Amino acid sequence: MPIRLLAALALLAGLSWSTVADAFTVDISPGSRALYLRVGNGAFSGNYQSGGTPGNGGGINTVSATVPSGSLGNGTSVAMTGNATQVTSNWDGYAFCNAGQIYIGGFYRYYFSFYTATLTVTAPNDLVNANGDRIPFSQISWTSSGNGDTGAQPVPSGSFTGGEQSLASFPANSWRESCMSFRYANSNVVAAGQYNGRVTYTLAAP
Repeated sequence: MPIRLLAALALLAGLSWSTVADAFTVDISPGSRALYLRVGNGAFSGNYQSGGTPGNGGGINTVSATVPSGSLGNGTSVAMTGNATQVTSNWDGYAFCNAGQIYIGGFYRYYFSFYTATLTVTAPNDLVNANGDRIPFSQISWTSSGNGDTGAQPVPSGSFTGGEQSLASFPANSWRESCMSFRYANSNVVAAGQYNGRVTYTLAAP
């Protein structure tokens, strides 16, 4: 019997006030303090470059993988597929991501350019199935990319460590976005079942 992994991606925009891009990084005009973060599907009216405005909501997206019993724990990583439908940039509508990837992007705007917002992610130590069996969250990693990008990603590639970890800085008056592709390391032999866990991304500014 195969195992199935689900890692839910939850958005929590840290309310201290608001942010932005590198491989895709764009300067935006200073203005009243505002902070916006989108992970996966969300609400956005139009494109920011053309005067569009961010909304609130969009639900929680998932990434998942199924490991056949014959391949369980053999150390060959398994690609995880996201269910988000957001593949276009909220900046200009460009087809920035591909199907199965999770879009992450946003901005920090402020009158003072010397401030910086911080993007963090918080994950539990383990994914857990209905019987209480566990898989370390560190078995899940991601690669960041973007169609047409050539430089370093504003949200770097990495892996979950359990607990809170800092991912990136969003300087004031900049827009930043990346596309995340997740993988399961498949290093452990574990009991069959569906393993679940939720991670929360937070963008916070002083």
